[in-house]
Amino acid sequence: MQSETKSRVDQLTSPAGHPVSVLRFEGDIASTSKEAVLGTYQALPKQSTKLILLDFSKVEYINSSGIALVIQLLIEAANAGQKVFAYGLSPHFTKVFTMVGITKYAGLFSGQSEALAAL
Repeated sequence: MQSETKSRVDQLTSPAGHPVSVLRFEGDIASTSKEAVLGTYQALPKQSTKLILLDFSKVEYINSSGIALVIQLLIEAANAGQKVFAYGLSPHFTKVFTMVGITKYAGLFSGQSEALAAL
């Protein structure tokens, strides 16, 4: 049984002093997660949002449709000139994200502090 995708946005400051938007996801990410994934991202103010972290630490499962949503988000961010890093993926999904080429669009890190330090 798929659990509902929840999302929220937190604002942090990078070690270099830049504003960072953190999209925190929870539950499973699948085709029914479009609003939680893309809707949350698309609601960010494009002009002022240049650094984005995707927090997958509370995501239990991502199916192929969910991966497609993440890829769409990353392509939109790349087209908007935004830098995106992701963290909190299980070893399995880190491998999957690497295999499907997501690392071309987003750096993958084990935790928030490592991702922030890379900004």
